[in-house]
Amino acid sequence: MSPRNLPPSGRSHADAPPPAAPRHHRRWPATLLATLLLAACGGDDDDDHHGGGGTPPVATNGCELNGSTGGPVVVLPGEPGAPEVATGYAPKTTVYAKTYMAVTNNPVSTKVACDILKDGGTAVDAAVAAQMVLNLVEPQSSGIGGGAFIMHFDAASKTVTAYDGRETAPAAADENYLRWKSAADQTPPLPNAVRSGRSIGTPGTLRVLELAHREHGRKPWRELFAPAIRLATDGFAIPPRMAASISGSTTVANIKRDPEMAEYFLNPDGTPRAVNTILKNPALAQTFTAVALGGADAFYKGPIAHGIVAKIQTTYDGNTTPGLTTVADLENYQARKREPVCTTYRQYEVCGMPPPSSGGIAVGQILGILENFDMASYPPVSMDQNGGKPSVLGVHLVAEAGNLAYADRNQYVADTDFVPLPGGTWDTLLNKRYMQQRASMISLIGAMPRPVPAGSFGTTPMAAPVLAENGTTHLSLVDKYGNVVAMTTTIESGLGSYHMTQGFLLNNELTDFSAEPVIDGMPVANRVQANKRPRSSMSPTLVFTRDGTGAREFAMTTGSPGGATIIQYVAKTLVGVLDWKMDAQQAVSMIDFGSNNATLIVGGEHPNVDTSTPAGGAAGDNDSLVKGLRDLGHTVSVTAQSSGLSAIVREAVGSRALVGGADPRREGVVLGDTFTR
Repeated sequence: MSPRNLPPSGRSHADAPPPAAPRHHRRWPATLLATLLLAACGGDDDDDHHGGGGTPPVATNGCELNGSTGGPVVVLPGEPGAPEVATGYAPKTTVYAKTYMAVTNNPVSTKVACDILKDGGTAVDAAVAAQMVLNLVEPQSSGIGGGAFIMHFDAASKTVTAYDGRETAPAAADENYLRWKSAADQTPPLPNAVRSGRSIGTPGTLRVLELAHREHGRKPWRELFAPAIRLATDGFAIPPRMAASISGSTTVANIKRDPEMAEYFLNPDGTPRAVNTILKNPALAQTFTAVALGGADAFYKGPIAHGIVAKIQTTYDGNTTPGLTTVADLENYQARKREPVCTTYRQYEVCGMPPPSSGGIAVGQILGILENFDMASYPPVSMDQNGGKPSVLGVHLVAEAGNLAYADRNQYVADTDFVPLPGGTWDTLLNKRYMQQRASMISLIGAMPRPVPAGSFGTTPMAAPVLAENGTTHLSLVDKYGNVVAMTTTIESGLGSYHMTQGFLLNNELTDFSAEPVIDGMPVANRVQANKRPRSSMSPTLVFTRDGTGAREFAMTTGSPGGATIIQYVAKTLVGVLDWKMDAQQAVSMIDFGSNNATLIVGGEHPNVDTSTPAGGAAGDNDSLVKGLRDLGHTVSVTAQSSGLSAIVREAVGSRALVGGADPRREGVVLGDTFTR
């Protein structure tokens, strides 16, 4: 391999002149990059305790991208304030693999993950490599400037571990950190909470990946950065979703506030870079090189950390309220291992992410409530590769269970390092007796009134977040050793806080905290506090059966981006596979539906939904599912959804195989040691 030398400090598109190096940014010599890439191709790695070096991954038919992978390019109106733009629906076929499989929301990152798995890497190895590539090809959704939750199944020990890489508020933050500039100046942050430095939490993605890799990685850490470094250095074609995400006039105006963002995402004339434009990111290659060689410490200490803090504290000529993050906040950040939320659903065990994510509890509650109904008796009324047409009663039951789950979520769930759950355990919200009580509130002949009352476990108030939870991305990975990773990773809004430094975007995750710190004289559970993690809805999920000895056997993994709607996307996919016996692709492709205690969604981007408006009626009244739900009393929205689901199911028929599905609403693909069934 003969890698090209990095420009001394370049940050921009190939055709733009390299700007001056950013403040505190170290200029890594090209010889160090060459050493790194040489190591990735079988060089000396005796300084890495993981071992397992060797020849570079070689693409075979199992990891080849076949046909068009560009995905839909049309931008649909979508729901106002939705996490990311809705970019249509491109039907996909079910994929079968023998021993390993990767699904991400971009074909390039999926291929990188697949190559790692083929070459003997673990699911965690593949997650590290894929996340770095996603930082380039899907920067609007995730990256090293954000956070992540990882659910991991270790096949040898049959154990499940939850890894928490959620961002944290700085030590200097108080409960009014996002409400006003200071106690002396009680005016809102400029230009608003999202795009001010106040929205930026201390990133957790690299720390949590390093923690998981230390315990479950096989390939050397530095080798896993080589694909992304090559891509950042040599360039990549801008994917359709990325192009759509930067193309709106408001988005362009926001990008222009940050000179580094503008130089990277916009042409010299200020227009957004178009799909398939070749884009290079030498600054990110430099950052990746530093982290590859120095571990996550290179990010959380030293020049990169100083550059992050300098960007958070920038004022853009007085037009932006700076954040109060310091280098000490980065140095002190810790990823955490947590006990997963595991419950039973029929013959399955379902494990999800615990707080500060509400996902594991809320998904568990939806399933726990539905367990009291014979969901198999309410299957889709028709079936096709796109998941067919769900029945009115099937959707009604899932939606009502969601209403109940969201009611409890909104009242009780926050960062349990600061606010305990009722009774000090999630069993209070998930035990079978309580689920039966909640299920008894559901009628088959009409929607229950809203808002649905939560359980009487106390009176802790829960206000709405500063900004409705927003976009992310998800990875589903199974390696040839049987290990599984479900990883949901985010920078919050599309393009995060609109602050870019050293080649990557910074999150606006702190806007997931509640807007009001006090209600009726009582402190809100999800209020801002120093070093606290904002509540999330990310729901990486693992499903198991038990063998004759009682040991876990992997059955399924799934997860999705989509802000607070993630919980609904994941629940409908689980019901599709576990109750309605769909394959992985059908369940992922199925119409997005569910309810959050306000509005029932039926995703209008789906080809099986008729969103037309009859004379004197509402949009969707010509659709039998939508009309049937409205007749039951539901408020139904048919706006386009932007889920990014993926699923891998272990098939137990004949020679056991992996069955994969990637969301047709995004660009993702499924790759592995595939075969034709």
